[in-house]
Amino acid sequence: MEWATPVQHERADQYLNTMKLRKTPILIGSCCVGLLLACQAGNKGSNETVEDMITIDPKGMRKVGTVDERFQSYNVEMVEVVGGEFWRPYKYMDSLPSPEAASTYDVSQKENPMYRKLAPIDLSDRRLVNLAKGLAPAYVRVSGTWANAVHFQDDDGPPAEKAPAGFVNVLTRSAWKGVVDFVKATDSKLVVSFAVSNGVRDAHGVWTPREAQQLVDYTRSIGGDIAAAELFNEPTMPAAGGAMPASYGSRDLAKDVAVFKAWVKSKVPGMMTLGPGSVGEGIPVEFPQAAGMSAITTDSLMSAEPRPVFDGFSYHVYGAVSMRMLREGPFTIKAEHALDDAWLRKSDAITRYYAGRRDVYMPGKPLWITETAEAAGGGDPFAATYLDCFRYLYQLASSARHGVQVHMHNTLAASEYSLIDQDTHLPKPNYWAAFLWAKLMGTEVYDAGEGAPGLYLFAHDTKGRKGSITVLVINTNNAATGIRIPSAAELYTMTSPELQGTTVLLNGQELQLDANDALPAIHGRPVSAGEVSLPPRSISFITLEQGAE
Repeated sequence: MEWATPVQHERADQYLNTMKLRKTPILIGSCCVGLLLACQAGNKGSNETVEDMITIDPKGMRKVGTVDERFQSYNVEMVEVVGGEFWRPYKYMDSLPSPEAASTYDVSQKENPMYRKLAPIDLSDRRLVNLAKGLAPAYVRVSGTWANAVHFQDDDGPPAEKAPAGFVNVLTRSAWKGVVDFVKATDSKLVVSFAVSNGVRDAHGVWTPREAQQLVDYTRSIGGDIAAAELFNEPTMPAAGGAMPASYGSRDLAKDVAVFKAWVKSKVPGMMTLGPGSVGEGIPVEFPQAAGMSAITTDSLMSAEPRPVFDGFSYHVYGAVSMRMLREGPFTIKAEHALDDAWLRKSDAITRYYAGRRDVYMPGKPLWITETAEAAGGGDPFAATYLDCFRYLYQLASSARHGVQVHMHNTLAASEYSLIDQDTHLPKPNYWAAFLWAKLMGTEVYDAGEGAPGLYLFAHDTKGRKGSITVLVINTNNAATGIRIPSAAELYTMTSPELQGTTVLLNGQELQLDANDALPAIHGRPVSAGEVSLPPRSISFITLEQGAE
C-alpha cells in the first residue's frame, strides 16, 4: 500500500524532535537485567504483580486448526524492485506537509515531500539474505501499488528511460532475476500481482495477459516459479496505481477476472489464484472513505457478473493510517494507545469481516492476509520500535486462531513498518519477534484460553519437536505477572529497556547480529514446574514438552 490522499496535516516538528531524542535507547547491562528479572521472580506477592494467576494446561488445549508452513511471510514492494518514490523516513523529515501542500496525486508518478527516491533494492546483499533466511520458509509477495502499472521490459537492453503509454514504471529482466534469485536463496515461494493498467487492456478496455505471460515465461526460463498471484493489488481502490480507466468498477473487474482465470487454467495451471485483495473495510470508520478517497466495496466486487472466484480469499489489514496521512481521528493510532486492548483487537474485527465475506462469496476457501502492518502509509514512528512487537505478535497469533492460512507483513525492508532497516539492513525489533516465531511456532493451532486483562495467550505445536507445545504469553501490563506451568519448560522472554527503543533483549541478553552478519543461536532459559514470573511489558514463548493430546 503506497497511496496517499488530500488530508489536513499539522506541523510535526515537536513530535519528530521527540523521536530524534529517542534514537539512542537507554542501555541496561545484561547483568542488571538478569538481576531485575530475578527480583521480579522473587517478588511474587508485591502490589505490582498481577493477581488471579493463570494456569497453563497444555493437555487440556483443544486443537482449533492448522496454518500453512509459510504462514509468517512478507512483502517486497514492487517500488523497491524497480526503484521509485516511497515513504520518506521520519528521521529525514523536518515536518509533515502543510494543508496547503497536500494534494491528490498518484504516488507512482509524482514527487512529494512525503516520499524519497529509492534505488532498486539489492536483494543479493549478504545481511539481507541472512536475515530473510532466518524467517524461512516464507512466501515473498512482490506487489503493491506500483505493480498495477508496471511494464515488464522483456529484453536484456538498458532500462527504458520512460514507461510506454498505459504504464507508469518499468521492470527489467535483471531486476526480476534479482527477485527470483532471492526467493531461491531464502527457501521462499513467490507471490505476485500483475499489471492491470491501460497498457495491458484491449480495445474494449478488458484486461489481457500479454504482460503477465511474459513475466511468467521469463520466470520459468531462469528456474523460478510463481506459486500464487492476485490479478490486482487492492482493487477496492482501482485508481491508486495510475493509468487506469477513469470509470473502472465492479463489472470491469468481473470481466478481467474471468479472463485471468481462463488464462491461469490454460497457461499456468499450477499457480494458485488469490483475490479480491480488498482493503479498508471491517471497522466502524472505514478507510479510504475516512480520508476522502473513493472506493469500491468487496460486496460490490464479488457480486458482479460473472462472479469472481479465486482459490484463496485475500485481503489486507490496516487498523490505522500513519501520521503522514492523517493526524487525528478514529483511523489513527497514538503511541500511548499502542498497548490498548481495543487497538490490538482491531485486526480481529477486520478478519471477522472478511471471513464473513469469504463465507458468502467463496465458502470454504482459505483466508490469506497478503498485506498488513502497524499503519498504512509507511507506518508511524513507533512501528520501528519494541512497542509495536506486541501488536505484531498478537495479530500474527490471533490471525492463526481465526483461521487465516498465510499472514504477509508489509514490508521486509522499506519504511518505518519494515522488519529490517532499509538503509542499514539491520534488524528492527519486529524482526526479532518474527525470528522467534519462525524458530518456535509450528503449524498446529491450539486454544490456549482467554488470558486476563492485558494478558494474551496463544499456543502452537513447537516447530520441529513432536509432542511439544509452545505458549505465547503477551503481557501488556505495567506489572509482572505470574503463571503456573505443569512441567519443566524452556522460557524465551523478550523485553526492552524502553518501550519506544530499538534494543531487544532475550532473557536479558541483547539480540544482535555478529561481525559476519550471522544470526544468534536462540536458547531458552530452563524453568521448573510451578509458578513462573513474567516481567512487565514482556513477550514470552514457553515451550513445554508435554503437549496437547
